[in-house]
Amino acid sequence: MATRKKSDLTRNHILEIGRELVLRKGFGGVGLKELLDQSAVPKGSFYYYFASKEAFGCALLKEYCADYAQRLDTLFGWKGTGRQRLMHYWNAWLADGNAGSLAERCLVVKLAAEISDLSESMRVILLGGVDDLLRRIATTLTEGREDGSIAPSCVPEKMARSLYSLWLGAAILAKLGKDKTPLDQAMLATEQALSAPGSL
Repeated sequence: MATRKKSDLTRNHILEIGRELVLRKGFGGVGLKELLDQSAVPKGSFYYYFASKEAFGCALLKEYCADYAQRLDTLFGWKGTGRQRLMHYWNAWLADGNAGSLAERCLVVKLAAEISDLSESMRVILLGGVDDLLRRIATTLTEGREDGSIAPSCVPEKMARSLYSLWLGAAILAKLGKDKTPLDQAMLATEQALSAPGSL
């Protein structure tokens, strides 16, 4: 049992170090040697846990999506109307305490274009995480219509996709310009969209 636990800890350590490196450099920009050096793990041990770099990438994204889902449980589980809970989620894109903002630590922002051409398996995993998020946003929009905080004319699935596209684009522009103004503008547009039916 102790060996199994140590094994799990080592695997998790590699994934944690890998996530930080990938957030900074992208998947293609992280070499296996750098990952092993930073993790202080010998090459043979790496291949004990992951059959290839792509297998490591798949495991990394699965863990990221699972962690993200837990954060979503907390963010959308916050007490309030549907509209308040949605704004609570979007506020986390700007700042989420010591964990860092969702925009800063979003692997969709960092990897979507890169892995779409690089690995079909990784693309499918990341898309699954995005689809889960879109379902949660749409569900909360529906709940907002029911509690009266969002207009009845809102089409939840359409608005969920529009809002996410808005924030994803803003996060990319913010990263490119090293300026959070696009995120502030996305917040203003989101507040307007949720207040004015049919604007998105």
